[in-house]
Amino acid sequence: MTSGCFAYAGLAAALLVAAIDPALAANTVPLGASGLPVPRYVSLKSDHVNVRAGPTKDNDVAWVYTKAGLPVEITAEYENWRRVRDSEGSEGWVYHSLLSGRRTAVVSMKHKDELASIYDDPDAGSAVAARLQAGVVAQVKRCRDGWCRVTGTGFDGWIEQQRLWGVYVDEKVN
Repeated sequence: MTSGCFAYAGLAAALLVAAIDPALAANTVPLGASGLPVPRYVSLKSDHVNVRAGPTKDNDVAWVYTKAGLPVEITAEYENWRRVRDSEGSEGWVYHSLLSGRRTAVVSMKHKDELASIYDDPDAGSAVAARLQAGVVAQVKRCRDGWCRVTGTGFDGWIEQQRLWGVYVDEKVN
């Protein structure tokens, strides 16, 4: 009975927002069971994360991630389970405590043999601080105006946001 009350309260709140400001209602992001937006990017907290076929421990382990910090996109939530998708498109269910809100991203290039330039400033005319291969994982410090400041072992600088998997187009990260 309680869940019905919450569903009714949520519906009433949505209708109230729509009545007050229809533009605001149109721009609302769906919230998951956690109360956070879905979809959203997070990273793996551990270097051993079981990915299951469904959202319970009764489901078989489909594979294991072995790299802490790898970015994944939460595409659904069920109780304490999160369905995640990685940069290669693989999807499965992970227990929520194995995920972190720390933002990371994978360098993504059209051709795997291309290198992505990291600049001193958010400007392609500034000095090149480093060049990264596709697949390198970087910590995302902030994003603005189509550029993200990223750091990692041996690099710290700005990269074009479109070169990253782990941040949405035009997403602002602070």
